Amino acid sequence: IKNIFRMKVLDLIKARYSVRTFNTKPVSKEDLDYILECARLAPSACNKQPWEIKVIQGEALKEFSAVYRKEGFKDAPVCIAVCGNHEQAWHRGDNKDHCDIDIAIVSDHIIMAATELGLGTCWICSFNTDIAKDFLKLSENIEPIVLIPIGYAAEPNREKIRKPLEETTTFIG
Repeated sequence: IKNIFRMKVLDLIKARYSVRTFNTKPVSKEDLDYILECARLAPSACNKQPWEIKVIQGEALKEFSAVYRKEGFKDAPVCIAVCGNHEQAWHRGDNKDHCDIDIAIVSDHIIMAATELGLGTCWICSFNTDIAKDFLKLSENIEPIVLIPIGYAAEPNREKIRKPLEETTTFIG
């Protein structure tokens, strides 16, 4: 059974790609609720959960799309902004702030859940953070970190180029 489970996860990971052009078909509330539940269950350092998740859709999304730097994202029917609270995050003994790591984990849960449902996503870190912070009405200690447009791809899956395992991994012992 373990091997079957691993193959399903591997297939899901292989299916995920960065969608940069969306069609305007809406995402169902049921699918969005599923994605958000997957996000809610994401692990975080010392279970601090230093995130705020903002779901932007409808007319609000048309205005919010001004923060994007790429035109194709504007047709996505939903955008999830994953924001982090660096003060709430766990800090390691050397004061390493784990907020960005926790945000990466919750963002990956969102992306994988959307992929499982046949939805496309893209991980966007290049955006106007000042406009995003103002639009989302974030408090001073909350940073918008990742934007994830979600919708149905208007483009075919592109081949992913990844380094071979031996270039990125060392076995010790």
